[in-house]
Amino acid sequence: MSGINWKAYFRITRTATYGFLASLPLLLLYEGLILFANGGRAAQVRVGAEVWMKQLLALVGGTGMLVLSVVVLLVGIGIFLYERKKSIPIRPRYFGWIVGESAVYAVAVAIAVSTVVGTIFTIYPVAEPLLFQSGGLMRQSIQMKIALSIGAGLYEELLFRVILVGGLFVLMRRLFVRERAAYFAAAVVGALLFSAVHYIGALGDTFTLPSFTFRFLFGLMLNGLFLARGFAVAAWTHALYDIMVVTDFFG
Repeated sequence: MSGINWKAYFRITRTATYGFLASLPLLLLYEGLILFANGGRAAQVRVGAEVWMKQLLALVGGTGMLVLSVVVLLVGIGIFLYERKKSIPIRPRYFGWIVGESAVYAVAVAIAVSTVVGTIFTIYPVAEPLLFQSGGLMRQSIQMKIALSIGAGLYEELLFRVILVGGLFVLMRRLFVRERAAYFAAAVVGALLFSAVHYIGALGDTFTLPSFTFRFLFGLMLNGLFLARGFAVAAWTHALYDIMVVTDFFG
């Protein structure tokens, strides 16, 4: 680990180029595992955020199971090619560090949020599933749980961090809100909505104030990671946290 230029690492890995390249394994793993876990069934179990985004695409004529994945891939390639003008160096070892950094954040944030929520509500488990519409999660096979965890890291971060928080920030800046205030407001609103959607629909969880607070605070932390460290770290932190939860890493 000697000779690491940490300043360059933190600056480069928050770019859209690394966000795209580091999320490619998540996309490929999710599509492969979800097809395997569904066993070829016509009615497939998929991440709720992905379904919502596909429904939005359907409004403009996009249909089919893989349409969203193709769109995400094409947009990512477009961003990657555009940023090549900036001569951003591609350093393979950085991708391993992104995963390692994200694993540390996943554990640290889980413990920090659990401590805060546990202090407020006296007692609370160390981890809460962040999967969007996770009410039926525990009835799924371990392969399905891991597949959905990976998909949540990718698609929930795309929906709630890139589209929602990023969009709110841009909107507020256009309304002449100061930059720091716009960051703060976008992060808080995004975290509230991120927590709230887990209780919507037939597969949604039963609402409790401790679980809502846990997800809100964790969403706020993910928003902070996205704004400070970029999409790659936010997506991998989310995915690794969910995998830790479904594999009982936290006990």
